[in-house]
Amino acid sequence: MPPPVALLSLATASAPHALPQDQVIEAARGLLETRFPNFDRMAKVFETAGVRSRQSVVPLEWFLEPRDWPERAEAYLAGADDLFAAAAKSALDQASLTGQEVDIIVSVSSTGIATPSLEARAMERLGFRPDAARVPVFGLGCAGGVTGLALAARLARASPGATVLLVVVETCTLSFRLDELTKADIIATALFGDGAAACVLRSGDGGFAHVDGMAEHTWPGTLDIMGWRVERKGLGVVFDRAIPPFVRSNLKPAMTQMLAAQSLTLEDIDQFVCHPGGMKVIEAIESSLDLGQGRLEHERAVLGDHGNMSAPTVLFVLDRARRAGLGGRIAMSSLGPGFTSSVVTLSRAA
Repeated sequence: MPPPVALLSLATASAPHALPQDQVIEAARGLLETRFPNFDRMAKVFETAGVRSRQSVVPLEWFLEPRDWPERAEAYLAGADDLFAAAAKSALDQASLTGQEVDIIVSVSSTGIATPSLEARAMERLGFRPDAARVPVFGLGCAGGVTGLALAARLARASPGATVLLVVVETCTLSFRLDELTKADIIATALFGDGAAACVLRSGDGGFAHVDGMAEHTWPGTLDIMGWRVERKGLGVVFDRAIPPFVRSNLKPAMTQMLAAQSLTLEDIDQFVCHPGGMKVIEAIESSLDLGQGRLEHERAVLGDHGNMSAPTVLFVLDRARRAGLGGRIAMSSLGPGFTSSVVTLSRAA
């Protein structure tokens, strides 16, 4: 058996500007209803999204003026840098470590482009060693939290004794657009928030949980379900097929297959920790996996307080679950562009 990989710490960081849902919908109405006659009908999603508030790297007023790609890119770099540093430092502090003691840094982000990448921009700020290995990952979208954790665990297992820092950062709100109004744009405006999460991993015992296994499943012919369009005015969200019905019909067979590859069944899982893509997605997951309506309470709480922050959101859920008391065997799950399901199984440390 390979050695266990310990999760030594887990930290989250929220963006500085609150976006209460009632204020967002009023701002959107003031900007859009005269230009788009169907706004009121489409705006009902604000009420059913399950979001009370979220956070953004820029204040609400920033969205009231047209923004182009360079402005959005500048806001991404500034906001993502600060979120990266805050989450990483908190995770290192929890593990009683400094940046000098980090051997491998995995950075996950899909809502902006940073070259040099985020961990390189944070080298001096966090005191990383010049010889630290850097692994920036782009394009995973909402699956990035779980897939990034799987990658970090693989690196820790392959490098016994190495300290691996995973940092997941997204600034989804910067995709809010005023130049068009599609169903996908309204859903994004009603759901998206910004945030970051980080954790420290090392092969061996200790920590609050152990990473036992990981798996992925990508459905063929599903590239149109979720993603980004790259346009002159910024990234445009792609939701070309309804996600909840797809999840309700297809998640359970894929989950069964992914767990079977780890010699597990659905009945072996004591607790699911899932990415809350939206209220209807949460309900679809509960239905597909036969969990019972309302079972994913931590997911609903994170969605309500922070919105859908894409990749880091599931780590916010894991943090809540940890504070409430983890089950014996946990399956972390998220869905993202591809269309892909990613699963990491954890066991509570003794």
